[in-house]
Amino acid sequence: MNIAGAIEYLSAGLSPVTDEHLTEARLAVSDMAEIPYNRLNKYKASTFPAALMPRLEELVSRRKSGEPLQYILGKWEFMGLPFYTRPCALIPRQDTETLCEEALKINGRGKTLLDLCCGTGCIGVSLAKLGGFEVTFADISPDCLALARENAALNGVAGSFVLTDMFGNISGSYDMICVNPPYIPTSELASLQAEVKREPVLALDGGADGLDFYRRIARDYATHLSPGGTLLMEVGAGQAEDVAAMFPKAEIIKDICGIERVVAVRR
Repeated sequence: MNIAGAIEYLSAGLSPVTDEHLTEARLAVSDMAEIPYNRLNKYKASTFPAALMPRLEELVSRRKSGEPLQYILGKWEFMGLPFYTRPCALIPRQDTETLCEEALKINGRGKTLLDLCCGTGCIGVSLAKLGGFEVTFADISPDCLALARENAALNGVAGSFVLTDMFGNISGSYDMICVNPPYIPTSELASLQAEVKREPVLALDGGADGLDFYRRIARDYATHLSPGGTLLMEVGAGQAEDVAAMFPKAEIIKDICGIERVVAVRR
């Protein structure tokens, strides 16, 4: 079987699972065959190693069980950078790139940044790598902090790491605070897609109305945001106005699809 055939075979196996079956098949074959995604067409006639066929079968089986592709592959791209992924942490999503792009509009060289609820560390690592920020990674999960360390090393950036429940163990202040907190209302967790249900509840459950963590941020952020600094928060669809109302000088930023995705607070 050649590369094109492997993609077709895997796409057919994934078609009952997801509408994105062709894209997922291309991503998986790219990863397994160690061919850059944007060069798959060039190598479509090349042989797909027979030894990898059991991995294709395993991938289909795991996807049918609801396991996200990102966890199966163990690596995902965010802001054009590679990140290890594990079930302890939320999967990096393109939605969150809106927050990073807004942060990069601010000259970050030499600026300090707190990546609160860091998960994989995708926000802090991206801003350290692309914007020169000096980053502190903070999370309540030791497994997430360990993963963020690995991703920092993978991308050749340094940082400090703090085990903390929100601002509990954070000392000092920062030029920027970035946070993608849990924001799914508890009552909606049961109706999430099967893949999303495989992600940690700790990173999803935002309380009865999804806004519990924003209330905690509103209560405590000012102590840790330097004068002239910026707080950037990702929000769920339809939450931006409610979150912005909790803060002075709040600005709502839309993503590329026109969805209100980030609330920015300038101090």
